[in-house]
Amino acid sequence: MQSSGNTILITGGGTGIGEALAHRFHDLGNTVIIAGRRMEALKRAVAGRSRMHAMTLDVESASGIAEFAQRVVTEHAALNVLINNAGIMRAEALGSARDLGDAEATVTTNLLGPIRLIDGLVDHLGRQPNAAIVNVTSGLAFVPLVSAPTYSATKAAMHAYTIALREALKGKVEVIELAPPAVQTDLTPGQATRETYQPLSEFADEVMTLFQQVPTPREILVKRVAFLRFAEAENRFDQTLAALNAHAA
Repeated sequence: MQSSGNTILITGGGTGIGEALAHRFHDLGNTVIIAGRRMEALKRAVAGRSRMHAMTLDVESASGIAEFAQRVVTEHAALNVLINNAGIMRAEALGSARDLGDAEATVTTNLLGPIRLIDGLVDHLGRQPNAAIVNVTSGLAFVPLVSAPTYSATKAAMHAYTIALREALKGKVEVIELAPPAVQTDLTPGQATRETYQPLSEFADEVMTLFQQVPTPREILVKRVAFLRFAEAENRFDQTLAALNAHAA
């Protein structure tokens, strides 16, 4: 993936990891479109930055995603990079029957949302030079957090989907996975100030260094996520599962 001269769409770009990546890609000389539900947050993120644009998008709406895909390629015909970053993480208790609203919303946002947006843009991206799709998953795709089972499951599904997509688009669109560790953002209550989580600016700086490697790695993995990403390969999955969930508890 080239590091400058792109037109990049980042979902969930108004806050957190999405906003941090948007600013850093913009600083490298890219045109950046950020999309999300709250226009006020998007406007704050683009303030004072030319070549940054804000567009509203409800990733829970199938028809809304289809309409958005048509609108974004009409308004930004040079779009060649999609970064699927929007996501939600909600605590769930699996020990007894419960309302599945949180689980269903998580599947819709974290799994169906990016699948639908990729489907809406894949033909356009396939015609663009230097095209790329970046799917943001999580270290929890590889070792699940018991208190966030559906979030972990959707990220595991997106990991598998990304591998399949990479093979399907080989030679046409570069497909990259970005798997963050626990990062100080507002994804969950109190997370932004949790001392054991990686500071957002440190994470974003490390990510951008990896993105600028030639060739770009198929998986963008900062050092802190290796503990989860390679747990199974290094024959320590059970120990890592226990340690992760004990620490979370």
